[in-house]
Amino acid sequence: MSLTVADLTRGAMTEFQEKLRQQHEESMHRELEALLSTANKVEAESPVGHANTWYTRSVTRVWPVGELQVNNPEISRKDFDGFKKIFHRFLQVKGPSVDWPKINRPPEESIQPYEKIRAKGLPDNITACLNKLAVVKLNGGLGTSMGCKGPKSLISVRNENTFLDLTVQQIEHLNKTFSADVPLVLMNSFNTDEETKKILQKYKHHRVNIHTFNQSRYPRINKESLLPIASNMGMSGENAEAWYPPGHGDIYASFYNSGLLDKLIAEGKEYIFVSNIDNLGATVDLFILQHLMSQPADRRCEFIMEVTDKTRADVKGGTLIQYEDHLRLLEIAQVPKAHVDEFKSVTKFKIFNTNNLWISLPAIKRLHEKNAMDLEIIVNPKTLDGGLNVIQLETAVGAAIKSFDNALGVNVPRSRFLPVKTSSDLLLVMSNLYSLDAGSLTMSKKREFPTTPHVKLGSSFTKVQEFLARFENIPDMLELDHLTVSGDVTFGKNVSLKGTVIIIANHGDRIDIPAGAMLENKIVSGNLRILDH
Repeated sequence: MSLTVADLTRGAMTEFQEKLRQQHEESMHRELEALLSTANKVEAESPVGHANTWYTRSVTRVWPVGELQVNNPEISRKDFDGFKKIFHRFLQVKGPSVDWPKINRPPEESIQPYEKIRAKGLPDNITACLNKLAVVKLNGGLGTSMGCKGPKSLISVRNENTFLDLTVQQIEHLNKTFSADVPLVLMNSFNTDEETKKILQKYKHHRVNIHTFNQSRYPRINKESLLPIASNMGMSGENAEAWYPPGHGDIYASFYNSGLLDKLIAEGKEYIFVSNIDNLGATVDLFILQHLMSQPADRRCEFIMEVTDKTRADVKGGTLIQYEDHLRLLEIAQVPKAHVDEFKSVTKFKIFNTNNLWISLPAIKRLHEKNAMDLEIIVNPKTLDGGLNVIQLETAVGAAIKSFDNALGVNVPRSRFLPVKTSSDLLLVMSNLYSLDAGSLTMSKKREFPTTPHVKLGSSFTKVQEFLARFENIPDMLELDHLTVSGDVTFGKNVSLKGTVIIIANHGDRIDIPAGAMLENKIVSGNLRILDH
């Protein structure tokens, strides 16, 4: 059989690409070692903590400023070992990580309706189940997208309560009601760790043990050279933008490396319930917990992903598919360009991932020690303030579903997905649509239909402070279907909004909705000023 010129060219290209990959990898390893050698020199430089430690009510290990282990060489080396693995896989994989024709809808039994799980009821001793659970909240994000400094979890969302306050209240209520010991675990990042730890002091008399551990700190890499942009291990000055927390898929490695995973297993914990701290619907569900605990030992479910029905607002959310005989999370970033519209279809992919996950602790330990979690890499391009193009290599926590035994999706009510990403979301959760009880928000019984109104606030409302200044108090929204507000608009006291309301102040105009106004199925535009006499 003779070789064609094309075959020879292809072979030469593959060999060339392989050499290039090796070169990139060797260069990266050299750069990382050079960075590690600077760790001790800048150890006292920054007061930003990167201690993989835990804080509890009874024992506090908080590092003094200046000794915070931002550049602890041992922790940095573990971080870099994780980064080397993800970088190696990044160089190996080219193009979309799924072969589209192989994608199938999940078999019916692999996604259970929540009603079926709820119908099984609860055992007499639910306390025994709760004592095998820990709650993990993903707390690595900042409030910058909502115009706030510091951790997003410290933004006030309801009656002066922050996301963190509500979380602590929920778990404390659970522990008191059932005489249980469910601890709260916060996965912080180097961006949120120090400020979160300061705030935790205020909960020391609450009936909840609080632990923290830190996500890894990975180097941003130059898009062209594929080398780190950091000049040393410091985190200020020229290096302020050189690092990033690598997405919530990092939970498995950083949880294990912190020692906290082993500590919880030793305390008899079997499962963690993981969710985003800004999802106010993600409370501990006793029926799902009981379902996990009641499985036979040989068919123990190691991973449950809560999914919910997709609406037009959720078209970019990851979905569950059957792929090569495994349940798998498919994210929009993995979809070939030609199939993006199909992915967004509400008819083909009817559900999406809420990122409320129930995961077996012994299974995390087993899979991590075997290096058996193959999480798809999300390449996140960024342009820094100076115009430099960099990439961040990230992973998603839900992507590990394919590695766990007897994994399951549970199709839950929409009420378990109540994220606050924007001021439009904030308006909803601050309004009378929801009532607050022991840290949990539930849809008001006075609302006649269970769907949430569609709210779209313009750019004048983006920052929380500006948003609050535009409302004398939050309008009555019990009968609202749709609200769009654009431009310079303010709301007086006791305004009531019903049906579809659209308020548009054109550039240079201002609209003041007067106190006590009732707008039902109205479009308001033009200029309306109310001035003090």
